[in-house]
Amino acid sequence: MANTETTKRLPIREDLFTMPLTTLEEVRLMGGRCRGCEEVSLGKRGYCPNCGGQDIQDLPLSKKGKLWTYTIIRHRPPGDYKGPDPFVPFGLGLVALPEGIRVVSPIEGDIDLMRIGMDLELSVYPLYTDGDGNEVIAFRFKPI
Repeated sequence: MANTETTKRLPIREDLFTMPLTTLEEVRLMGGRCRGCEEVSLGKRGYCPNCGGQDIQDLPLSKKGKLWTYTIIRHRPPGDYKGPDPFVPFGLGLVALPEGIRVVSPIEGDIDLMRIGMDLELSVYPLYTDGDGNEVIAFRFKPI
């Protein structure tokens, strides 16, 4: 793990996490709840994707959820894939959080043990180091 005093940590997408990214175990996904229609969305937004309203309340999302459905990715994704090399098959799931949102996420662990309804917990981790030596921080869920 890199020394965070000399290495900067950058989120894989702006406004996706609670900040700061210094202690990854304390970081949560950031969401928003529309005060008009109550729709919950992933990441900070200036508008509601459901009704178009602009009164959005910041909402740190729960770290625990349930696997709603999943698939197994058995072939290296095309493009600028940043995962393990050589490629290792992994689960990609829809994780239902208590706030009423389902989040698409990689699922850590043995793909043969994945089951719909299993309890999962957020894992925030350095996905790769960019060309400037910064850690790019991503998320996945893992079985509890």
